[in-house]
Amino acid sequence: MDKDQIINQFSEFLRQNYYKELAKTVSKGLESIYIDFSLIDKFNPDLSDEIIDTPEATIDYLNESIRQFDFSEKATVTVRLFNLPESTNIRIRNIRAKNIGKLLSVDGIVKRASEVRPEVSEIVFECPECGNRMSVIQTEKEKTMKYPARCDCGNRRNFRVLKEKLYDARWITIEEPFEITTGERPSDMMVYLTEDLVSTKLRNKTEPGNRIRVVGILKEIPRRTAKGQQTKQKDILIAANNVESVEIEWEELMITPEDAKRIKDLANDKGIYDKLVGSLAPTMFGLEKVKMAIIFQLFGGVPHLLQDNTRIRGDIHILLIGDPSVGKSQLLKLATSIIPRGKYVSGKGVTGAGLTATVVKDEQFLGGWVLEAGVLVMANQSICAIDEFEKMEKTDQIAMHEAMSLQQISIAKATIVATLPSRTAILGGANPKLGRFDPYIPIREQVDLPETILSRFDVKFALRDVPNAEMDERIITHVLDSRHFKKDEIKSAIEPEFLRKYIAYAKKNCKPELTREAGNALKDFYVGLRSTAGGEDSAIPITLRQCEALIRLAEASAKIRLSDKVTMEDADRAIDIMKFSIRQFGFDQETGMIDIDRAEGGTPSTQRNKMRIVLDTLNELHQVMGKNIPMEEVVKRCRDAGVENIEEIIRKMKSEGLVFEPKPGFIQKV
Repeated sequence: MDKDQIINQFSEFLRQNYYKELAKTVSKGLESIYIDFSLIDKFNPDLSDEIIDTPEATIDYLNESIRQFDFSEKATVTVRLFNLPESTNIRIRNIRAKNIGKLLSVDGIVKRASEVRPEVSEIVFECPECGNRMSVIQTEKEKTMKYPARCDCGNRRNFRVLKEKLYDARWITIEEPFEITTGERPSDMMVYLTEDLVSTKLRNKTEPGNRIRVVGILKEIPRRTAKGQQTKQKDILIAANNVESVEIEWEELMITPEDAKRIKDLANDKGIYDKLVGSLAPTMFGLEKVKMAIIFQLFGGVPHLLQDNTRIRGDIHILLIGDPSVGKSQLLKLATSIIPRGKYVSGKGVTGAGLTATVVKDEQFLGGWVLEAGVLVMANQSICAIDEFEKMEKTDQIAMHEAMSLQQISIAKATIVATLPSRTAILGGANPKLGRFDPYIPIREQVDLPETILSRFDVKFALRDVPNAEMDERIITHVLDSRHFKKDEIKSAIEPEFLRKYIAYAKKNCKPELTREAGNALKDFYVGLRSTAGGEDSAIPITLRQCEALIRLAEASAKIRLSDKVTMEDADRAIDIMKFSIRQFGFDQETGMIDIDRAEGGTPSTQRNKMRIVLDTLNELHQVMGKNIPMEEVVKRCRDAGVENIEEIIRKMKSEGLVFEPKPGFIQKV
């Protein structure tokens, strides 16, 4: 088809399908109209083939056909296409030279993004010799200004710029989504956005961390050497025609009146908590308390902004520590798949920059230093599951402190000083050093994590694989039924798609307040447990951090019922989960009491008391023997004072810098 035929065909198509919408778009002064590609294909398959094969010219004809309509206002509307056929959807790694110049759609996660800056689309030059005016179109293929080759009078230089046409533009880099790059290095692609695609609304969708589908034309641009010379190899980019958000945000979840009614009915169901537990990993047997805590984490507590501008987070952080084959990784993966923007990473393959944020330099496309968001920023207002938590580098673990407590990421590198939001719930999974969890050894000696990180988790659970004939039979029966014999019967009590809507509805519409009755119950539990401490040197059973965690858990429990009040039953559920967590990690076998330092990674009170005896003994011997004290004498006196495992205590004191060995067989206090 020639140009006139194509324009006439497009005019007829628009008149039949989009005339009213087009008139409304023009009258409101909007810049673009969104057209369903499948309707063009039904109207005239040859026309749709023309758009895919020669999109640059054909889309210009489509835009020109809009100007054929006799609207009172001047029509400067751009066509944006969506719903392309599956054949045009290509993985980034599969794009080849044959695709250059074609229309295609690509899914990806925004990795980097430049600022929105004006660029020149057309320049009018004046010849200094004859005064002739020439218009030169500027394309995205060249980053530098394009001048006229020559004037009709023969002049080739010193052209003056008279007028410029500007438009807003932005460069972004997208990379292949996580789920299709398992075991592969994700490929990336530059995308060029212009005009209303960088408007305030659409800019938010193209910020780092968002998952988008880009519809556009694949173009090649020259690659240059450091000296500015063109090479044989070309770079490729997508000149975007349209950008769609693929990952559904909380506010974009469509909750119909029927959905709202079903949600309210479920919230009033007395068995709702059991149904929710049964909806998380139904093929995994047991772990009811752990699943309940994760459900509470998905719903979350209520953030509070105090009068002095102190912000108390509402997100709940959970750490799972356990034996091999208990299903930690599966729980982590399933939890992130339930809600929008949920992210799953492994501690061994993540860096501090990948977790938080970093600054990278890209002069060719992005124009200097640009911010690259990490996974905690990408999962803002959602959940981030970090498996193999203890295998993260120490420097990367330090990067977690600010994200977990203040829920923000501060970065000051190169020319960029920024604070990014990271209101993300952390679900961590870790393995004990010796392979299996030992309830008789403090957590700090079993998991290679600093106490500053451990204390930021609201609740921690030990998933243990303990041989038990009756329980083992029930587990293996459940596994066989769920995978082989009763696959159709064992399924989620609430389907994941609806559970996502349930959580979104509760987060949006429910901000429960703590009642005096529930507050007193939490206070009585806290004070009662603290009162078991015998004195100044005794174990501390619970701290204020656990009290705040109790409130968050109780608020999450109330959200599930869509209640505007946190009641006694919510407080009881929170206390039940906290008791279960503290008993797993904080029970001291020597004293028979709860010691929160065992759970938080600090030094347990029994060890502190033993260390104090050793230090007192060293002080006494120092007066008699001087600085260098024989190790044998210290061991003898401490054993007489009732200290067991004295060699282990001294070894720990040396690692903490309290004492040192000036020479073999002697000990000295620092």
